[in-house]
Amino acid sequence: MTVKGIHRKGQFSLQDLLNSTKANPEFNDAGAIMLFIGVVRGKTKSGETVKKLELEAYEEKANDAIDSICKNLRRKRGIVDVQIHHFIGHFNVGEDLVYVAVAGSHRQDIFPVLKEAIERYKTEVPIFKKEYVTDKRGKTKSHWVSEH
Repeated sequence: MTVKGIHRKGQFSLQDLLNSTKANPEFNDAGAIMLFIGVVRGKTKSGETVKKLELEAYEEKANDAIDSICKNLRRKRGIVDVQIHHFIGHFNVGEDLVYVAVAGSHRQDIFPVLKEAIERYKTEVPIFKKEYVTDKRGKTKSHWVSEH
């Protein structure tokens, strides 16, 4: 039905996401689409300046996990479609990293599903993030980041 999962940077667009969502044969049952767009933040929690990110994934397992999350959440009442599209590659501050879309009958049905989809991909999908940061002394360094 949809091409969800891991994409190399630049291989899938926000317009592709909307087109894919609306192409779902069940889309006539939808009254709303809700989107989440995750972007590269310019500061770390500790105040360091982010220069860029590098994202990698165990693609086969990541695609399986994304597929499982989307199928599971589509079973909820009033939900027509759930899609998660995560990008890998090198990213600058402000660039898109992930798109999550939920289409459903009513907005009250899709708010909690969108939140659950975001929380689940953060913990269940094997995506690895390397941050390149400049610390308060002006020194640039890199490190792998854990979400947990």
